[in-house]
Amino acid sequence: MMISMTPITGLDLTGFTEREPGLWTDERGLVLSVHFFPLVPDLPAPLEEPDRLRAGLAHGVAGAGAGLIDAELGTVDGVPAVRQVVKVPRPNGRGQVFLGSWTVPKAHCSTVLKVQAAEGATTGHREATVMAQVGPDAYFRPHPYAPGLRGALPYHVGDHEQWDPHFPDHPLTLVRAALHRITPTVTLDERFKTFPPFGAQPAR
Repeated sequence: MMISMTPITGLDLTGFTEREPGLWTDERGLVLSVHFFPLVPDLPAPLEEPDRLRAGLAHGVAGAGAGLIDAELGTVDGVPAVRQVVKVPRPNGRGQVFLGSWTVPKAHCSTVLKVQAAEGATTGHREATVMAQVGPDAYFRPHPYAPGLRGALPYHVGDHEQWDPHFPDHPLTLVRAALHRITPTVTLDERFKTFPPFGAQPAR
């Protein structure tokens, strides 16, 4: 059975409570959602061109006032996909929201699994601690996918995954951990798997 009218037919929802069709939350503040878009995916390049894809994603996210932390290629239930981890300013101007997602693109549609969590009353502890350890000069770096990019949210090493074990309750850590746990449990409808891949040339 498809979940909330998406090609996703199964995933491990341990610890999550359904709030509405296709959306779940847990007690730590994580929000999990699944989506289907019956449109040509708006990715900036095919998955077979990872450098151009990552650069385009970095510029697109920055253009929306957010920051791309990383973008990695992989598979969801054996289907090629791209994982993004993004940080977004909270609407009230204090702290950030962290979003992790898998986009599984096909030629004329896509499905997305997304996990997000927001900072609470305490913000900046992770960043300040990491900066104190590595020093200000090593903290801020050019974006690895687009070195000349200057966005509203700068790229820095405090967001690197290597620091997650030091901040187990940080929303970025929770988002990454949830993706790592849930992704291997996702199953996709077999018909969706057979759709032409994203970037495929239309038949003549």
